[in-house]
Amino acid sequence: MHTQKTGVILLNMGGPEKQEDVAPFLYNLFSDREIIRLGPAWLQKPLAWHISRKRAATSRQAYAQIGGGSPLRQRTLQQAQCLQDSLQADGDYVVSVAMRYWHPRAAEAITALQTHGVERLVALSLYPHYSRATTGSSVSDLKKELQRLNARIPCTTIESWPDHPMYIDALVDRISSGLARFGGQDVQIVYSAHSLPVSFIKDGDPYVDHTLRTIRAIEMRTKRPGRLCYQSRSGPVEWLSPSTPDMLKTLAEEGAKNILMVPISFVSDHIETLYEIDILYRKQAEGLGMRLLSSPSLNTHPLFISGLRDLVLASARQDPPG
Repeated sequence: MHTQKTGVILLNMGGPEKQEDVAPFLYNLFSDREIIRLGPAWLQKPLAWHISRKRAATSRQAYAQIGGGSPLRQRTLQQAQCLQDSLQADGDYVVSVAMRYWHPRAAEAITALQTHGVERLVALSLYPHYSRATTGSSVSDLKKELQRLNARIPCTTIESWPDHPMYIDALVDRISSGLARFGGQDVQIVYSAHSLPVSFIKDGDPYVDHTLRTIRAIEMRTKRPGRLCYQSRSGPVEWLSPSTPDMLKTLAEEGAKNILMVPISFVSDHIETLYEIDILYRKQAEGLGMRLLSSPSLNTHPLFISGLRDLVLASARQDPPG
Protein backbone atom coordinates (compact mmCIF):
# COMPACT_ATOMS: atom_id res chain seq x y z
CA MET A 1 0.00 0.00 0.00
CA HIS A 2 1.36 3.40 -1.01
CA THR A 3 2.03 5.74 1.91
CA GLN A 4 1.44 9.31 0.91
CA LYS A 5 4.38 11.58 1.60
CA THR A 6 3.04 14.51 3.63
CA GLY A 7 4.76 17.86 4.03
CA VAL A 8 3.95 19.79 7.19
CA ILE A 9 4.56 23.56 7.22
CA LEU A 10 4.70 25.30 10.60
CA LEU A 11 3.53 28.90 10.19
CA ASN A 12 4.97 31.61 12.41
CA MET A 13 5.77 35.31 12.32
CA GLY A 14 9.57 35.28 12.16
CA GLY A 15 11.91 37.80 13.70
CA PRO A 16 15.16 39.63 12.93
CA GLU A 17 18.13 37.46 13.84
CA LYS A 18 20.76 40.17 13.93
CA GLN A 19 20.84 43.94 14.30
CA GLU A 20 20.97 44.66 10.55
CA ASP A 21 17.82 42.54 10.01
CA VAL A 22 15.65 44.79 12.21
CA ALA A 23 14.73 47.53 9.67
CA PRO A 24 14.02 45.10 6.76
CA PHE A 25 11.97 42.87 9.09
CA LEU A 26 9.88 45.88 10.21
CA TYR A 27 9.47 46.93 6.57
CA ASN A 28 8.05 43.47 5.70
CA LEU A 29 5.67 43.71 8.66
CA PHE A 30 4.39 47.23 7.89
CA SER A 31 4.04 46.37 4.18
CA ASP A 32 1.36 43.77 5.01
CA ARG A 33 -1.87 45.49 4.02
CA GLU A 34 -3.93 42.66 5.50
CA ILE A 35 -3.02 43.70 9.03
CA ILE A 36 -2.30 47.42 8.73
CA ARG A 37 -3.57 49.85 6.10
CA LEU A 38 -1.23 52.78 5.68
CA GLY A 39 -3.12 55.28 3.52
CA PRO A 40 -4.08 54.30 -0.05
CA ALA A 41 -2.57 51.06 -1.44
CA TRP A 42 0.06 52.86 -3.57
CA LEU A 43 1.41 54.58 -0.44
CA GLN A 44 1.68 51.39 1.68
CA LYS A 45 5.28 50.52 0.78
CA PRO A 46 6.77 54.04 0.94
CA LEU A 47 5.07 54.59 4.34
CA ALA A 48 6.21 51.14 5.53
CA TRP A 49 9.78 52.07 4.56
CA HIS A 50 9.54 55.37 6.44
CA ILE A 51 8.03 53.83 9.62
CA SER A 52 10.48 50.92 9.68
CA ARG A 53 13.45 53.31 9.44
CA LYS A 54 11.98 55.47 12.22
CA ARG A 55 11.31 52.54 14.56
CA ALA A 56 14.43 50.49 13.88
CA ALA A 57 16.68 52.20 16.46
CA THR A 58 14.31 51.53 19.39
CA SER A 59 13.70 47.96 18.21
CA ARG A 60 17.43 47.33 17.84
CA GLN A 61 17.97 48.39 21.46
CA ALA A 62 15.32 45.93 22.63
CA TYR A 63 16.84 43.08 20.60
CA ALA A 64 20.30 44.01 21.89
CA GLN A 65 19.07 43.18 25.41
CA ILE A 66 18.08 39.62 24.40
CA GLY A 67 21.30 38.71 22.61
CA GLY A 68 21.09 40.91 19.50
CA GLY A 69 18.21 39.27 17.67
CA SER A 70 15.14 37.06 17.90
CA PRO A 71 15.58 33.34 18.72
CA LEU A 72 12.24 32.62 17.01
CA ARG A 73 13.61 30.94 13.86
CA GLN A 74 15.89 28.70 15.90
CA ARG A 75 13.07 27.76 18.29
CA THR A 76 10.64 27.07 15.43
CA LEU A 77 13.19 24.90 13.61
CA GLN A 78 13.68 22.93 16.85
CA GLN A 79 9.89 22.50 17.12
CA ALA A 80 9.81 21.31 13.48
CA GLN A 81 12.56 18.75 14.14
CA CYS A 82 10.86 17.46 17.32
CA LEU A 83 7.53 17.22 15.48
CA GLN A 84 9.12 15.35 12.56
CA ASP A 85 10.79 12.91 14.99
CA SER A 86 7.47 12.37 16.80
CA LEU A 87 5.70 11.57 13.48
CA GLN A 88 8.25 8.96 12.38
CA ALA A 89 6.15 5.96 13.37
CA ASP A 90 2.98 7.45 11.84
CA GLY A 91 3.92 7.55 8.17
CA ASP A 92 6.06 9.52 5.76
CA TYR A 93 6.21 13.09 7.08
CA VAL A 94 8.66 15.90 6.47
CA VAL A 95 8.28 19.12 8.49
CA SER A 96 9.27 22.57 7.27
CA VAL A 97 8.90 26.16 8.55
CA ALA A 98 7.40 29.24 6.84
CA MET A 99 7.84 32.64 8.47
CA ARG A 100 5.55 35.50 7.50
CA TYR A 101 7.98 38.43 7.74
CA TRP A 102 11.45 36.88 7.74
CA HIS A 103 13.31 33.83 6.49
CA PRO A 104 12.58 31.05 5.73
CA ARG A 105 9.59 32.47 3.84
CA ALA A 106 6.68 30.43 2.45
CA ALA A 107 8.28 30.06 -1.00
CA GLU A 108 11.43 28.54 0.56
CA ALA A 109 9.34 26.06 2.59
CA ILE A 110 7.25 25.01 -0.44
CA THR A 111 10.31 24.59 -2.67
CA ALA A 112 12.12 22.51 -0.01
CA LEU A 113 9.09 20.22 0.38
CA GLN A 114 8.73 19.85 -3.41
CA THR A 115 12.30 18.57 -3.59
CA HIS A 116 11.27 15.93 -1.02
CA GLY A 117 8.46 14.88 -3.38
CA VAL A 118 5.57 15.54 -1.00
CA GLU A 119 2.12 14.67 -2.32
CA ARG A 120 0.05 16.70 0.13
CA LEU A 121 0.58 19.55 2.57
CA VAL A 122 -0.66 20.28 6.07
CA ALA A 123 -0.13 23.91 7.09
CA LEU A 124 -0.17 24.19 10.88
CA SER A 125 -0.40 27.65 12.43
CA LEU A 126 1.72 28.07 15.56
CA TYR A 127 -0.76 30.69 16.77
CA PRO A 128 -3.23 28.77 19.00
CA HIS A 129 -5.79 31.61 18.74
CA TYR A 130 -6.96 32.63 15.28
CA SER A 131 -6.61 36.22 14.14
CA ARG A 132 -6.59 37.58 10.64
CA ALA A 133 -3.43 39.51 11.65
CA THR A 134 -1.49 36.31 12.39
CA THR A 135 -2.82 32.99 11.09
CA GLY A 136 -5.04 34.70 8.50
CA SER A 137 -2.13 36.61 7.00
CA SER A 138 0.21 33.57 7.10
CA VAL A 139 -2.30 31.23 5.42
CA SER A 140 -3.13 33.82 2.77
CA ASP A 141 0.60 34.33 2.06
CA LEU A 142 1.16 30.54 1.80
CA LYS A 143 -1.74 30.13 -0.64
CA LYS A 144 -0.48 33.02 -2.81
CA GLU A 145 2.98 31.43 -2.95
CA LEU A 146 1.58 27.97 -3.80
CA GLN A 147 -0.25 29.59 -6.71
CA ARG A 148 2.73 31.70 -7.82
CA LEU A 149 5.01 28.64 -7.80
CA ASN A 150 2.31 26.62 -9.58
CA ALA A 151 2.68 23.99 -6.85
CA ARG A 152 -0.30 21.75 -7.45
CA ILE A 153 -0.20 20.05 -4.06
CA PRO A 154 -3.42 19.67 -2.04
CA CYS A 155 -3.10 21.70 1.16
CA THR A 156 -5.08 21.42 4.41
CA THR A 157 -4.78 24.20 7.00
CA ILE A 158 -5.01 23.97 10.78
CA GLU A 159 -5.87 27.50 11.81
CA SER A 160 -6.57 27.38 15.56
CA TRP A 161 -6.45 24.99 18.52
CA PRO A 162 -7.23 27.10 21.60
CA ASP A 163 -8.27 24.23 23.89
CA HIS A 164 -6.46 21.23 22.45
CA PRO A 165 -5.98 18.95 25.51
CA MET A 166 -2.21 18.49 25.11
CA TYR A 167 -1.62 22.21 24.58
CA ILE A 168 -3.58 22.81 27.80
CA ASP A 169 -1.60 20.03 29.58
CA ALA A 170 1.68 21.68 28.56
CA LEU A 171 0.49 25.12 29.79
CA VAL A 172 -0.76 23.66 33.09
CA ASP A 173 2.63 21.98 33.56
CA ARG A 174 4.49 25.27 32.93
CA ILE A 175 2.13 27.13 35.29
CA SER A 176 2.54 24.54 38.08
CA SER A 177 6.34 24.79 37.94
CA GLY A 178 6.07 28.59 37.83
CA LEU A 179 3.87 28.68 40.94
CA ALA A 180 6.27 26.34 42.77
CA ARG A 181 9.01 28.99 42.46
CA PHE A 182 7.09 31.24 44.87
CA GLY A 183 7.48 28.74 47.72
CA GLY A 184 3.83 28.60 48.80
CA GLN A 185 3.19 32.38 48.93
CA ASP A 186 0.02 33.93 47.49
CA VAL A 187 0.42 34.39 43.74
CA GLN A 188 -1.76 36.17 41.20
CA ILE A 189 -1.76 34.46 37.78
CA VAL A 190 -1.79 36.97 34.91
CA TYR A 191 -2.34 35.84 31.32
CA SER A 192 -0.68 38.22 28.89
CA ALA A 193 -1.79 37.92 25.25
CA HIS A 194 -0.61 39.89 22.24
CA SER A 195 -2.86 42.90 21.72
CA LEU A 196 -4.97 43.61 18.64
CA PRO A 197 -6.85 46.70 17.46
CA VAL A 198 -10.43 46.63 18.84
CA SER A 199 -11.72 47.12 15.25
CA PHE A 200 -10.53 43.57 14.38
CA ILE A 201 -12.75 42.08 17.10
CA LYS A 202 -15.69 44.28 16.05
CA ASP A 203 -15.22 42.91 12.52
CA GLY A 204 -15.67 39.37 13.85
CA ASP A 205 -12.10 38.26 14.61
CA PRO A 206 -12.40 35.31 17.10
CA TYR A 207 -9.05 36.02 18.81
CA VAL A 208 -10.43 37.13 22.20
CA ASP A 209 -12.96 34.26 22.30
CA HIS A 210 -10.20 31.78 21.51
CA THR A 211 -7.94 33.23 24.22
CA LEU A 212 -10.75 32.97 26.78
CA ARG A 213 -11.36 29.36 25.74
CA THR A 214 -7.71 28.56 26.55
CA ILE A 215 -7.93 30.28 29.94
CA ARG A 216 -11.20 28.51 30.84
CA ALA A 217 -9.66 25.14 29.96
CA ILE A 218 -6.60 25.90 32.14
CA GLU A 219 -8.73 27.07 35.06
CA MET A 220 -10.89 23.94 34.94
CA ARG A 221 -7.64 22.08 35.62
CA THR A 222 -5.83 24.40 38.05
CA LYS A 223 -8.93 25.64 39.94
CA ARG A 224 -7.12 28.99 40.15
CA PRO A 225 -8.49 32.21 38.66
CA GLY A 226 -6.27 34.39 36.50
CA ARG A 227 -6.51 37.87 34.96
CA LEU A 228 -6.19 38.56 31.23
CA CYS A 229 -4.38 41.55 29.75
CA TYR A 230 -2.80 42.49 26.43
CA GLN A 231 0.77 43.47 25.55
CA SER A 232 2.68 44.90 22.57
CA ARG A 233 0.31 47.56 21.29
CA SER A 234 1.65 50.17 18.87
CA GLY A 235 0.09 52.94 16.87
CA PRO A 236 -2.73 55.43 17.43
CA VAL A 237 -5.77 53.11 17.16
CA GLU A 238 -7.89 51.72 20.02
CA TRP A 239 -6.31 48.49 21.31
CA LEU A 240 -7.67 45.66 23.43
CA SER A 241 -7.62 46.45 27.13
CA PRO A 242 -6.49 46.31 29.82
CA SER A 243 -2.90 46.63 28.67
CA THR A 244 -0.32 44.61 30.61
CA PRO A 245 1.31 47.74 32.15
CA ASP A 246 -2.16 48.94 33.30
CA MET A 247 -2.93 45.51 34.76
CA LEU A 248 0.29 45.63 36.80
CA LYS A 249 -0.68 49.05 38.22
CA THR A 250 -4.14 47.73 39.12
CA LEU A 251 -2.72 44.67 40.87
CA ALA A 252 -0.28 46.81 42.86
CA GLU A 253 -3.21 49.02 43.98
CA GLU A 254 -5.07 45.86 45.03
CA GLY A 255 -2.11 44.85 47.19
CA ALA A 256 -0.77 41.94 45.12
CA LYS A 257 2.79 40.96 45.97
CA ASN A 258 3.57 38.06 43.62
CA ILE A 259 2.69 37.66 39.96
CA LEU A 260 3.15 34.69 37.67
CA MET A 261 2.84 36.00 34.12
CA VAL A 262 1.79 33.40 31.56
CA PRO A 263 2.50 34.35 27.91
CA ILE A 264 -0.77 32.86 26.70
CA SER A 265 -0.64 33.63 22.96
CA PHE A 266 3.04 32.79 22.40
CA VAL A 267 4.33 29.23 22.01
CA SER A 268 8.00 30.15 21.49
CA ASP A 269 10.42 32.56 23.13
CA HIS A 270 10.89 35.83 21.29
CA ILE A 271 10.96 39.58 21.92
CA GLU A 272 7.54 39.66 23.63
CA THR A 273 8.54 37.08 26.24
CA LEU A 274 12.28 37.67 26.66
CA TYR A 275 12.28 41.47 26.53
CA GLU A 276 8.76 42.76 27.26
CA ILE A 277 7.80 40.29 30.01
CA ASP A 278 11.15 39.25 31.47
CA ILE A 279 12.78 42.70 31.38
CA LEU A 280 10.23 45.54 31.00
CA TYR A 281 7.27 44.18 33.00
CA ARG A 282 9.47 42.57 35.65
CA LYS A 283 11.15 45.96 36.20
CA GLN A 284 7.76 47.74 36.29
CA ALA A 285 6.47 45.22 38.85
CA GLU A 286 9.57 45.70 41.02
CA GLY A 287 9.04 49.47 40.96
CA LEU A 288 5.46 48.82 42.18
CA GLY A 289 6.69 46.60 45.03
CA MET A 290 5.78 43.27 43.42
CA ARG A 291 7.76 40.20 42.36
CA LEU A 292 7.03 39.07 38.81
CA LEU A 293 8.14 35.75 37.33
CA SER A 294 7.04 34.32 34.00
CA SER A 295 6.18 30.76 33.06
CA PRO A 296 8.58 29.78 30.24
CA SER A 297 7.25 29.51 26.69
CA LEU A 298 6.30 26.04 25.52
CA ASN A 299 9.12 25.82 22.92
CA THR A 300 9.81 22.05 22.64
CA HIS A 301 7.85 20.92 25.72
CA PRO A 302 7.10 17.20 25.02
CA LEU A 303 3.36 17.59 25.76
CA PHE A 304 3.17 20.53 23.35
CA ILE A 305 4.96 18.60 20.59
CA SER A 306 2.54 15.68 21.19
CA GLY A 307 -0.32 18.14 20.74
CA LEU A 308 1.10 19.35 17.41
CA ARG A 309 1.53 15.71 16.30
CA ASP A 310 -2.09 15.00 17.23
CA LEU A 311 -3.30 18.02 15.20
CA VAL A 312 -1.30 16.92 12.15
CA LEU A 313 -2.52 13.32 12.33
CA ALA A 314 -6.16 14.38 12.76
CA SER A 315 -5.81 16.68 9.72
CA ALA A 316 -4.00 14.03 7.63
CA ARG A 317 -6.84 11.57 8.31
CA GLN A 318 -9.29 13.89 6.55
CA ASP A 319 -9.54 13.76 2.80
CA PRO A 320 -7.33 16.50 1.36
CA PRO A 321 -9.07 19.25 -0.59
CA GLY A 322 -8.91 18.75 -4.36
